[in-house]
Amino acid sequence: MILENKVALITGGAQGIGKAIAHELGRHGAAIALVDIQTESAQATAEELKQQDIACEPFVTDVVDADAVADLMKNVVDKMGSLDILVNNAGITRDNLLVRLKDEDWDQVMAINLKGAFNCTKAAARPMMKARSGRIINMASVVGLTGNAGQANYSASKGGIIGLTKSTAREFASRGINVNAVAPGYIETEMTGELTDEARTNFLQNIPLQRPGTPEDVANAVKFLAGPDAGYITGQVLQVDGGMVM
Repeated sequence: MILENKVALITGGAQGIGKAIAHELGRHGAAIALVDIQTESAQATAEELKQQDIACEPFVTDVVDADAVADLMKNVVDKMGSLDILVNNAGITRDNLLVRLKDEDWDQVMAINLKGAFNCTKAAARPMMKARSGRIINMASVVGLTGNAGQANYSASKGGIIGLTKSTAREFASRGINVNAVAPGYIETEMTGELTDEARTNFLQNIPLQRPGTPEDVANAVKFLAGPDAGYITGQVLQVDGGMVM
C-alpha cells in the first residue's frame, strides 16, 4: 500500500486510461478524487471503485473553466482532507489534415488538453505548496515528441504539455513537488478504437514489442511516478510506447 493516506485527483478519470489509473492508484492505497465532465460516467466508475474497497468521490467539472477548477480543488481538500497527487489526464482528439482543420477543432483540443492541465496544475499547486509535498503527473503522448500527420492540434497540445511539465518542475522543486509526464504510444482505448485497420497496422509495424499497449501499462507508469520510489525524479517524460519512438 505505497500510496496509503494519499489523495489522488485524476481528471478524465471515468473511462479509458484515466479509469485504469484510478483503479491502480486506488489498489495501492490512494483515495481517489475522480473528475470527469460526464456525470453518469463519473458516478458509475466511482461506484465500481467503491465495490473494490477503494475510497472514491466523483466530481463533475469542466477543466477548461478556471473558476470551476479552483472550486474543485478546494472541495477535494475540504471533503477528502488533502491533495497529494494530481494526474492531468483529461484530453480529446479532433483529427484532420492541417489544411482541413477547423478553427474550433484546434481551439477545443488546445483548451481541454493544454489549458485544462494548466488550470488544474495552478489550482492544485496551492495546497501542495502549503504542504510542501506533492506529485503532478501530466499525460503527454509520443506524438508530442515526434508529431503526426493529421494530428497537428493534438501533437501541439501534447508538446505543450511537455513544456508545461518541465517548466513547472523547475518552479515547484523547491516546494517539494515533483512534476513529470507520461507519454503513451499506441494504447488500446475507445479513442484508438476509431482508427482504421490500415492505421492500426502502420502503428504496429513501428513498435518493437509488436503489440499495442494497454491502459494498465500506462497506469503502472503513473503509479511509479506517484510513489516513493520516484522521489528523485522530476521534469522527466516517461515513454510508454513499446519502443515506438526509440
